[in-house]
Amino acid sequence: MSEKKMSVFPAVKAQEEEEELIDPQQALRDKCAEGEKAMKLHEKFQACTDRVNSRKKTAETCSEELFDYFHVIDHCVAKDLFTKLK
Repeated sequence: MSEKKMSVFPAVKAQEEEEELIDPQQALRDKCAEGEKAMKLHEKFQACTDRVNSRKKTAETCSEELFDYFHVIDHCVAKDLFTKLK
């Protein structure tokens, strides 16, 4: 006869599928990125990136354009984010 092995750890069964959690910050970022001001700044950033990538030697970076774009997105998100958190 075989003996049953006893475990010190409790057996845990997987729960049924849980609904996927959605990050409210990411949802707001996506929504804010569709705004007119954000889209204009993204186009400006993309134009800078294309210009920099087309040159072999350049000291130009697009950090200012990137920071401006993220500033607008973050400002838009900040006004609604904390009302969405539990």
